[in-house]
Amino acid sequence: MAYFEWADDMVIDNGVIDADHQQLVTLVNQLHTATSEGQGQEIVDQVLQEVLTYTVEHLRREESLMASVNFPHLAGHKVGHQKFIERLDILRAQYESGSMTVASQLSTVLRDWLSLHIRRDDKELRKFLKH
Repeated sequence: MAYFEWADDMVIDNGVIDADHQQLVTLVNQLHTATSEGQGQEIVDQVLQEVLTYTVEHLRREESLMASVNFPHLAGHKVGHQKFIERLDILRAQYESGSMTVASQLSTVLRDWLSLHIRRDDKELRKFLKH
């Protein structure tokens, strides 16, 4: 069983947003597997960079979609997105300064944020898109 599994209640648009979220779930699972097998530190740099890059791209796409449909809660989403990016930047700085716990922290932070982000925050977008 995967550390973090995609579920039907996470579907937002059956399109690019869901594909992005699924890719981020895959990255979380890769990191968790490597950490569980004692290889987390070996791949954390690669996964951290991929997560940072992919997350920024995803959030831009999500915000662009929200703007294109005049989503009324866009400003609040932008604030939440920025706080998450800042949290990832802190983890990156800790990793670069030699922290040995970043791999396990990163997998937990990503799993928790994605679950809340999709199931709570992006649900508003899902409801809006359906109307």
